[in-house]
Amino acid sequence: MPRPRQPGRHRRPEPLVAPEDAPALVLAVPGAPSSATRSLADEVVSIARSELPGLDARIGYLDGDDEEFPSLTSVLAHAAGERTARFEQARAAGMDVKEPDGPVAVVVPLLAGPDSALLRQVRQAVMDSRVAAELTDVLGPHPLLAEALHVRLSEAGLARADRARLFTVATAADGIILASVGGDEAVQAAGITGMLLAARLAVPVMAAALDQDGSIASVAEQLRGSGSQQLALAPYLIGPEIDASLIEEAAKEAGCSAAEALGPYPAIGKLALAKYTTALGIAPQQAQSTPAH
Repeated sequence: MPRPRQPGRHRRPEPLVAPEDAPALVLAVPGAPSSATRSLADEVVSIARSELPGLDARIGYLDGDDEEFPSLTSVLAHAAGERTARFEQARAAGMDVKEPDGPVAVVVPLLAGPDSALLRQVRQAVMDSRVAAELTDVLGPHPLLAEALHVRLSEAGLARADRARLFTVATAADGIILASVGGDEAVQAAGITGMLLAARLAVPVMAAALDQDGSIASVAEQLRGSGSQQLALAPYLIGPEIDASLIEEAAKEAGCSAAEALGPYPAIGKLALAKYTTALGIAPQQAQSTPAH
């Protein structure tokens, strides 16, 4: 016989739905626009929508050209225009509606860690749009990003998928270089997620800057000096922020293999949504870390 549904705290919570007239979530995508970047951003937005039905989610490119890849400034201006038009139509139809207030959009930068140059560009685009928009922080550091890094390393055969299993991976790394962009601030922030990754893998993890000469080689040397024989490079990046060839060059410099960038891993969409719900104060769902399989 099926067990009766348990009352109280064991019952599944009611799914959240976006409040009516909630601001749009606008994903600010860095880097040169391309079809690969668009498909990544579409997937991140699709994950966010599936977590919060009714969410108005849009994509704005920092280097957009307003047609195929709309710029962040034009996406914000468009969202503001649509909100004003909805209000005027409702008023013209004789409906008793109050004038919209509060932010038109919540802008979430598609960045794992802080990159002051890119964040300046996002802020400038928001100012240029002359739209009331709230800008959130970047997605990391967060345990879900440590999980995503673990999964990307295991997909590349550079880490065991689950450290509790008894079998070993012949190519598993015994030292990880966490490659970030954004200078010293980004390296420090990556280091926090790096500690979480080190706890998952039980191997040393050190952060280094892809955009600082000699940083990757220096960290590789430190890891080897402390006894790590087989290194792996884990990009602490979502992907569009840099030219992919930089990762290959860094792996060569360190004399090791590299995992893929985080890309549209499900946690990225969940973290983008968590930034949005927290900014609005609407029942932010606590993103839970799940063990990698």
